[in-house]
Amino acid sequence: MPRAPITSIDPALDAAALLRRIGFIGLFVVMPVAAQVARRAVVILAPISIALLVLASAIDGKSRSVRPASTRLLRSSAFLAGALVILWSALSLIWTPFLSLATERLLNLVATLLMTIGGYLALPDRMRSANLYLLPVGVAAAALFAIGLGLTGQGPFGQGFLRADEDSILDRGLILLILFVWPAVSWLRSRGRNGEALGLGLVVSVALLISPGPTTLVALAIGAVAFALTAFRPVSTPRLLAGTAATLLVLGPVLPFLARPIGATLFGGRAPGVLSLKAWQTIVTSEPVRLITGHGLETALRGRFVNLLPMNAPRTLLFELWYELGLVGAFAAAFALHAAIRRAGREASVLVPGAMAAFASAFVIACIGVGMTVMWWLTTLAVAILVFVAVERGQFRTRRPKASLLPSALKA
Repeated sequence: MPRAPITSIDPALDAAALLRRIGFIGLFVVMPVAAQVARRAVVILAPISIALLVLASAIDGKSRSVRPASTRLLRSSAFLAGALVILWSALSLIWTPFLSLATERLLNLVATLLMTIGGYLALPDRMRSANLYLLPVGVAAAALFAIGLGLTGQGPFGQGFLRADEDSILDRGLILLILFVWPAVSWLRSRGRNGEALGLGLVVSVALLISPGPTTLVALAIGAVAFALTAFRPVSTPRLLAGTAATLLVLGPVLPFLARPIGATLFGGRAPGVLSLKAWQTIVTSEPVRLITGHGLETALRGRFVNLLPMNAPRTLLFELWYELGLVGAFAAAFALHAAIRRAGREASVLVPGAMAAFASAFVIACIGVGMTVMWWLTTLAVAILVFVAVERGQFRTRRPKASLLPSALKA
């Protein structure tokens, strides 16, 4: 009686698969939930999880070839423009008044970029569905956890037992949830699970409805509009979104002169937002020459505490980018963002609506509440990019022979 063939077992491959699964569990499940209650969850868990992915890739070699992948990345226009932003940030250390703090921030920025590149190169060429289904599971778990936190005290239906400084922790978790829900929805739609995708979006919406602030809800709503428009106009919407985002970045110094009269008419001249726009106007008119070079990295944040700029100066990407990096940094960032959005718009069609929604949500968050170089925000963006890359690499189908061809194949 012939013996059945013995399947060889490679412990190294099994170890790599285990490390990769743990890494994806950390990114897709643990981090979204932990970010709801731990202030530094993203900046701690993201490097650990990506390091596990890199280690797994080094063991089994299932990632794409490093040289071709890195060459395509380094030659892309978006990457080159982003590199110019970092180079100009490094040069701004010459004239920044906060040299030590700005140097630390620049090193953290470079480390985040290297971490993102390492994660990009370490992702498998073909992502397993079992690993990608962890993403919607993690998003749903984080949304339900946020709903529980809101109902027990942080939302408008609770008693507010948490201190005010702790509300920002939940805001960070909800921002991460917004950026993760779009790749999760895209993955479910690509698998034909439209009902589950809709349900996931509704659960996240409920979590944001009972959250402490309106910023996250506005960002999700803008993302949903971008998603719907892209679904109906997959070619023109990415162009419109890329052009709008780049134009807003380029016209940063002009925006307060346009927005302040409108804000004063709608909300009154003493509204906090209107006064913030007035402070922005004063900064632009008092130092027009510094619009070319900027004041240097880290000055928008630290300058508030040493009277370099008013305390009510805007905390938005549109202001801080121009104030710190000036014309060169703003134009380079605008070109990088425009190129990235247009590049994402040319990917697999099923993923384009989710990608445009993520871009729109992230841009809104940066413009109305986060600023430019906050490390947890930059790390969140880096991880969101890697999540979309993982979902894109899961878009392959195994072709099976048709049933009618099986008999002839067996006869042959």
